[in-house]
Amino acid sequence: MTPDLYIQNGVILNPLTGKSRRADIRIRNGEIVEVGSNLTVSDERVLEAKGRIISPGWMDMHVHLRDPGEEHKETITTGCRAAAFGGFTAVACMPNTNPPIDNREAVHSLIKRAEELPVDVHPIACVSRGRQGKDLSEMAELAATGAVAFSDDGSPVQNGSLMRRALEYTSVVGKPVINHMEDLSLGPKGQMNEGIISTNLGLTPIPTFSEESMLGRDLMLAELTEGHLHVAHVSTARSTAMIRDAKARGIHVTAEACTHHFSLTDEMVEESGFDVQTKMHPPLRTAEDVEAIRAGLCDGTLDAICTDHAPHAAFEKETDFVSSPFGIIGLETAWGLTGQHLIATKRLSVAEAVNRLCVTPREILGLDVPALEAGAKANLTIFDATTNWVFESRHIHSKSRNTPFVGSPMTGRAWAIYNKGQLVEHQP
Repeated sequence: MTPDLYIQNGVILNPLTGKSRRADIRIRNGEIVEVGSNLTVSDERVLEAKGRIISPGWMDMHVHLRDPGEEHKETITTGCRAAAFGGFTAVACMPNTNPPIDNREAVHSLIKRAEELPVDVHPIACVSRGRQGKDLSEMAELAATGAVAFSDDGSPVQNGSLMRRALEYTSVVGKPVINHMEDLSLGPKGQMNEGIISTNLGLTPIPTFSEESMLGRDLMLAELTEGHLHVAHVSTARSTAMIRDAKARGIHVTAEACTHHFSLTDEMVEESGFDVQTKMHPPLRTAEDVEAIRAGLCDGTLDAICTDHAPHAAFEKETDFVSSPFGIIGLETAWGLTGQHLIATKRLSVAEAVNRLCVTPREILGLDVPALEAGAKANLTIFDATTNWVFESRHIHSKSRNTPFVGSPMTGRAWAIYNKGQLVEHQP
């Protein structure tokens, strides 16, 4: 545990109200004991915040830790290290591991192994046993053990009857079902977004309607069952409009957007010369889709910002575009991209952006939002929203390095986190 800590000259932001105030924070034994101005410094370590913002710790609700089974890509330890340097004090990890997270022993193991790490790890368990899309997992048992949601992410639930029963169970267990929206029959073996560019490049397309058709099915099932549907990594303008309409009709649906889907378009595939780091799933879409994602985050149609952090080892990516696996890392670029594309452009205020990175992910998953007040466990992120910098390879703390953003401009930087009695500082 970090020795007693005194954080001075910070600006404390409440993302629930949008209000901020300059104050100091005193932490002892991992607990906030005092918040105020010009407090007396005692025998403790002093961390000079230099006027930077202090908010409740951020959470990424969509990451792949690859542990167990693919530790050559990432481990719980390295994934949490990347999260910490990206400003996150919590992550929710997807169950497409080997073996899948479909039993209470696996859920318990993940939670136990992360206890000593500075980042909280919240397991998402499988919707179906073995992620096979056939038999419903023991959702009540998994939720009781600590699963915060259910998903077969990476293997979209194709069976409508199974999805209906899963959504019915959400009312019983109080946890959402998260679906990767894709009708696999509509874009088999697809490599990138369907459009002029895929035609020019001769790459097998993934049409937008493969996402939208399954979303339509699941929205109707959510309306029928009154269950909680969470839509993973929304990538199209029509999907965003469908979710907006569903919310207006009172359907219990929440949704997330990934940082790369509001930062890059499918033109990047061509401009980069088939760079395998531009291959992700859902694929990069058109400028119209990117604009719709940004608008959806601004008006609250899309509730949360996430990364879909998907590490792959170098040898897996060192191949041709078609053979390369989908996915990029994202934990350490999340805030810089949010600042560059949403805050600096005045689409979101700092408080609104933090809300989508801190408050709404926890609300969706039924978790408490950390409080920055005396008597609360210290769980916080120190950051700014104005530093202009360039992301470089040396900034990567993940075990994998698959990202298209090396050399990209960023706005805003996470400087430190404090959680579970541990301080992690970012040295530029």
